[in-house]
Amino acid sequence: MTIAILSALPQEQAGIANLLTELSITDHASRRYTCGKLHGHAVVLALSGIGKVAAASTAATLMERFGVRAIVFTGVAGGLGEGVQVGDVVVASSYAQHDMDASPIFPRYEAPGYGRARFDCDAAWSAQLARAVQRCVEEEAAAWTAELGLPAPRMHQGLIVSGDRFVSSAAEVRVLQSSLHAAGLHAMAVEMEGAAVAQVCADHAVPFAAMRSISDRADDSAHMDFPRFISTVSSRYAQHIIGSLLQDLPAA
Repeated sequence: MTIAILSALPQEQAGIANLLTELSITDHASRRYTCGKLHGHAVVLALSGIGKVAAASTAATLMERFGVRAIVFTGVAGGLGEGVQVGDVVVASSYAQHDMDASPIFPRYEAPGYGRARFDCDAAWSAQLARAVQRCVEEEAAAWTAELGLPAPRMHQGLIVSGDRFVSSAAEVRVLQSSLHAAGLHAMAVEMEGAAVAQVCADHAVPFAAMRSISDRADDSAHMDFPRFISTVSSRYAQHIIGSLLQDLPAA
């Protein structure tokens, strides 16, 4: 079984790519796909691109051209949920699009043609990913967040929302949370790609799991040096957690 490791930023894949054996590279449809073996598993590394359309295109290519049978996404996000702080990690249980609005024909947030707003992540893969995240948080990650003056990180699990808009002010967060809560959607984090990948995976019956390290609170309180956060925290999460996840899986 071929497993795709999808990331939003190249820094998150550099460490993983350095661990691959039997390496080969394919350029296709404006993306680069790095294939190889990691801990006995066939993997394909790819960058999603930014935004839902780019991410959906990449996910579809991974399935149709490379035959992947599971996708794991690692990236960063803004924290929305209570107690979700910079340096923490959210493992997605489900995804929704916070900018989907085909009302009044369909209820706000519902994906037309699907009869629902939420797209669940695969329970088994998500549980396995959560175990790898929890180990990393307990054993290694506190030293990384301490380098940035952040407290010891925690893992969270729950809904993540995606949209083609960078949410970066307290006013935007208040409006977003109010609207989501009114629809019964209580999101832990917000980003720009995962919901699209979750929907494509649902279409193809391909298991999907995702983790997002929290780089900011998606509001005016965010003052983190983003490039430093990526190099010090997020890229380390990606390499260590993905490596741990694949080591735990039965050999192919």
